Amino acid sequence: MSFFKNVFATIVGLFLFVLLSFFFLIGLGALVGSGEDEVKVKDNSVIQLDLSKINFDYSGKYDSDSPFSSLFLDKDKVGFIEVLNAIDAAKSDDKIKGITLVNNESNLGLAQSKELRDKLEDFKKSKKFVMAYATVFSQKEYYISSVADAIYLNPSGEMDFKGLGTEMLFYKNFQDQTGLKMEIIRHGKFKSAVEPFLAQEISKENREQVTVLLQSVWDNIVSDIAKSRNVSVTQLNAIATDLLARTPEMALEQKLIDKVAYEDEFNDALKSKLKVAKDEEIESVSITDYVATTSLKSEDYTKDDIIAVIYAQGEINGGEGDVDYIGELSINRSLKEAREDDDVKAVVLRVDSPGGSALVSDLIWREIELTKKVKPVVVSMGNLAASGGYYIACNANTIFAEPTTITGSIGVFGMLPNVHGFATKYGVNAEQVQTHKNAVGYSIFEPISEEYKTIALEGVDRIYKTFVNRVAAGRKMTFNQVDAIAQGRVWTGSDAINNGLVDKLGNLDAAIAHAATLGKTKSYRTENYPEYKKDFDEIFEAFAGASIYKSKETMMIEELGEENYKLLKKSKVMQNRKGVQMLLPFDLNL
Repeated sequence: MSFFKNVFATIVGLFLFVLLSFFFLIGLGALVGSGEDEVKVKDNSVIQLDLSKINFDYSGKYDSDSPFSSLFLDKDKVGFIEVLNAIDAAKSDDKIKGITLVNNESNLGLAQSKELRDKLEDFKKSKKFVMAYATVFSQKEYYISSVADAIYLNPSGEMDFKGLGTEMLFYKNFQDQTGLKMEIIRHGKFKSAVEPFLAQEISKENREQVTVLLQSVWDNIVSDIAKSRNVSVTQLNAIATDLLARTPEMALEQKLIDKVAYEDEFNDALKSKLKVAKDEEIESVSITDYVATTSLKSEDYTKDDIIAVIYAQGEINGGEGDVDYIGELSINRSLKEAREDDDVKAVVLRVDSPGGSALVSDLIWREIELTKKVKPVVVSMGNLAASGGYYIACNANTIFAEPTTITGSIGVFGMLPNVHGFATKYGVNAEQVQTHKNAVGYSIFEPISEEYKTIALEGVDRIYKTFVNRVAAGRKMTFNQVDAIAQGRVWTGSDAINNGLVDKLGNLDAAIAHAATLGKTKSYRTENYPEYKKDFDEIFEAFAGASIYKSKETMMIEELGEENYKLLKKSKVMQNRKGVQMLLPFDLNL
């Protein structure tokens, strides 16, 4: 008996040690964090616009009442919207003379790239400069950098300027050969998320929608570049078709860059611009540090009126949610807080989502409907507002999108894995015993029955009709009008203006200004939501999986590499999908 008592006492002691160590580290981290030197911006400085750690619009805010909230924040990351606000602040900051983009690599989407580019264009109106340098220009990074006053490319570098394309894999023959397959129930001829499991090649409808989508996005990209570089759209298309800018010399000849030079020569030109001697250092501040200096000054807290900005970003999975996925608990709590706060005059919902759970989408839709009865709700679409992402946006008073925002995809599908052929091939047989014919339900070891498929399709059809009716009511269209542009088809923001899915083209600032007009206020400040709540299990998970100074995501990227981490994350997301889905038809990687 004493043996078990000793074992139990040891376990309790270890638990208390870990618990006390945990709280000690929390306190130590807070103490160290509070002692960090404040960033000082020196005179005659430039902002280094390093976008490599910028991803989400919103970097997150966690329950302020919890002493553990700092565990979930990666101190090295800031939100994309914070970057835009910092560039705004830099226009009137006498210490900032310009912005540089050097070997820029970003995870920004197309709409975010457009917003950043527009913000840099606006920054130049303050008579300050933007300069760009790269050893290699990817197409997206060149699109952002093309707004610069001067663009430099390394003599040994290259430029990728070839138009847009995407590649899709099809698995029907693989399924037939292995016996591992997916049973598909869908509504919408364009709902091509499931097409790879039904065919071995792309359908006419899918090729049509992808071609139209890519062309619309490309037209917006070259239109912007043409204005900045004073090169015609016709010439830009010719350059892309024949790869006429693939080397630094060719890019210079085509006027896509201003100079072929090494980075030290770029720095010399920068020093000349700043009137700094060649043997002196350039004063610079990273965009992350500059955000820290401007964030506390960006809002005027003497203004009582508030525009609530609620960020819905990531796949719609349900639950509490976080910076990288949407849950109804945090979003609906934010909507409720905003509509019950008399100081909040209007709500802006910033949507960047490919969709996800149909059920969760409808729960959020309902909360927006309740909020809209009390005060205006305006939607600002980011890179994506497709399927479930559009579902939660469709009943807003006004919808804004960027020209390159991917939206629509009004369609529904269900996917059921089936291993009957594979199991039979290797001698596995499943037998069911049940009191009623549908008691067992669907089995992955048996072929799907026509009766089950009919019932499942009824559910998909019901959700599709609900989706279309929601859009019809929100957009003041008939069911048939929505159905004609639905069927799972995706559109760019430019096209969505013409078919009625979007009201205005514009960025988040434009949406906020419009919301203020609807809320009848001219003097206001913004307040960001959601504030995520985390339970004790999640706190321990964060503690076990990451140091106090690094997020779990950062550590995993360091260990696995970014591409492997993305694959792992994608597989985890797919495992967590439950119920009928409303998702973007395909992973669009341009």
